[in-house]
Amino acid sequence: MTSPMPVLYLSHGAPPLADDTTWTAELARWSAGLPRPEAVLMVSAHWEAAPLSIGATRRVPLVYDFWGFPERYYQVTYDAPGAPDLAADVRKLIPDVREDETRGLDHGAYVPLKEMYPDADVPVLQMSMPTLEPEKLFDLGRRLAPLRDRGVLIIGSGFTTHNLREMRPGADADPPAWSVEFDAWADRAVRTGDIDGLLDFRAKAPAARIAHPRTEHFAPLFMALGAAAETTRRSVIDGFWFGLAKRSFQFG
Repeated sequence: MTSPMPVLYLSHGAPPLADDTTWTAELARWSAGLPRPEAVLMVSAHWEAAPLSIGATRRVPLVYDFWGFPERYYQVTYDAPGAPDLAADVRKLIPDVREDETRGLDHGAYVPLKEMYPDADVPVLQMSMPTLEPEKLFDLGRRLAPLRDRGVLIIGSGFTTHNLREMRPGADADPPAWSVEFDAWADRAVRTGDIDGLLDFRAKAPAARIAHPRTEHFAPLFMALGAAAETTRRSVIDGFWFGLAKRSFQFG
């Protein structure tokens, strides 16, 4: 019997991630060590929509959901195949899902995927977060878990700490204490399986309200935790980018 596909939570980076050779190499090595997926189901911090929605199952333009960057970042393409079969499987598990056939991949999806699967030859389906409530996202992940047995790589794409007002301007700047403390807590909580603590992170984690003034970038972790069930948990990428924790996890 083939083992279920792993589940990932990754810190996706802004469009300039492509210029960070260390980080891009880390993402490339990570994907090279994974089983080849039949398709990717991507849940990005940058798509909140209720009711639960799935994006286009055919190639449509990317969503350049950022402002003020050099023009070259708006010329990036990622022509991954659509995933109509995966969309059908999602509808079987969650019958009331809505379809948005005009919605392309946003930067929380295509920025990391371009480094992990640069040939754009793996079908990708993006799904919205219908809520930011941790328990509901965890339950959503549990409902999607059977997809792992069908070769689907489920990815939650966020950022382990995300406070753009507190970013450090230099790439080599020491990360702020709040980012270091929250990152260490999250790493420990994930590796020890402290699901209750993670779901209640706003009350349990140090500097939680500084690390996440709004919680959309931590929220994809809860979906990943639900889909992962009782599997092995490890940190794959760590370190900081302009003071923000880029820690990423693999489950299974």
